[in-house]
Amino acid sequence: MAAHPPDPPRTADGTASVDAVRRRDPGAGPGPGAARRGRAPLVVAASVTTLWAAVVSYLPVAVVMWLIRLAEGDSSVPGAARIGLAAWLLGHGVPLDTPTGPLGLPPLLLSAFAAWRIYRAGVHTTRAVGARHRGSAVRAIVVALAVATAYGALGAAAAHVAGSATTGIEPLRAGATLAVFGAVGALLGAGQTTGTLRRLAARCPDLLRHATRAGLAAALLVLGAGAAVAGLSVAISGGDAADTIGVYRAGVAGQAGITLLSIAYAPNATIWATAYLLGPGFALGSDTAVRTTEVTLGSLPAVPLFAGLPNGPAGGLSAALLALPVLAGMTTGWVLARRWPTVTARGGARLPGWPVLIGAALISGPVAGLLLGGAAGVSGGPLGAGRLADVGPVAWQVAAVSSAVLAVGAVVGAVAARAVAAPPADRSAPRPGRSGNGTGRPGRSGTP
Repeated sequence: MAAHPPDPPRTADGTASVDAVRRRDPGAGPGPGAARRGRAPLVVAASVTTLWAAVVSYLPVAVVMWLIRLAEGDSSVPGAARIGLAAWLLGHGVPLDTPTGPLGLPPLLLSAFAAWRIYRAGVHTTRAVGARHRGSAVRAIVVALAVATAYGALGAAAAHVAGSATTGIEPLRAGATLAVFGAVGALLGAGQTTGTLRRLAARCPDLLRHATRAGLAAALLVLGAGAAVAGLSVAISGGDAADTIGVYRAGVAGQAGITLLSIAYAPNATIWATAYLLGPGFALGSDTAVRTTEVTLGSLPAVPLFAGLPNGPAGGLSAALLALPVLAGMTTGWVLARRWPTVTARGGARLPGWPVLIGAALISGPVAGLLLGGAAGVSGGPLGAGRLADVGPVAWQVAAVSSAVLAVGAVVGAVAARAVAAPPADRSAPRPGRSGNGTGRPGRSGTP
């Protein structure tokens, strides 16, 4: 009879000692204590990842500001760093008080880059504290709050450093704005890493889940159309845009800085072009309007992006572009109907019922409208206290119009796809002419 190894020594609560188990079985993995020792404290992890996210999103802004100041004959690095901090805060939606009035038009490319970095901060913090794939919503919220606190503190400190006699920034408002910004971005990153978002999506009803996906797709399609129209307009007016840059006489470095600054505002122009295609349009100052039916402009600053503005109401070939949002909605409805088969109990598939399909198509319109309205709301802001105090589209108008247009288009596309689509065959049913031998040929009997 084989001898059994002696039982390992046990602790006071009756459990086997981890060290004893590892001595008994060298292949055993580390115990819970070792796993806990490998985790970083939440405060340390959130502070390090948040600081790194802020530095990475700030450095490109400082370089652009240094290029612009270099063209003006000022090569001071500390001065460029301070102005870069102010521009970095502006990218998060923090308004600046300048001698010409409030400056609150955020460069959305910088905003998107900062949001991505703070999202990654939430991901890295979650991994550092050992909450990855835990599926805990509480862990995700705690990580988001830690990152938000650190980001808000950095925002308040940046506002205190960037403030000067010519640029006023409220540290309290800057801290609160960056705290909210950090909380949203980090919560998405932590929710994705812990698996909380996946669990919430799995518990969501099919109708709402498919409608949300369709609405997101519709919003992206319309924004893509707006980006194409904005890029085409600037390309057609490329000569005027180049002349606008040449007016500054800033040299190579200054022109590079102005070009990079214009690129930072390219997402703003994309959203404004989207509002133009939808109908509400946008404003470039008080008593101005840029719509498909009306273009009323006053004196504008020399900005290359403004070279692509239309000269008058849409007509001729340009009027055909107004059908792009409707086509985007129809495409969304078509894809929704074609990619939503329901698995049956026998393993086959069938299309969803008419009420469910039309309901999802209708809901996708308001979902896209909320997204586009939110984008319109953050894309505008004042450019001073004068006539440029009102710049950008009206958020609620964009949300209302896009909800109606995309909902109707999605219903039309879904109905068309359902009408022409043949029901998927039930794969569990035997095919004609196929016997049980699985060869596709008539089965043979046992006799020759």
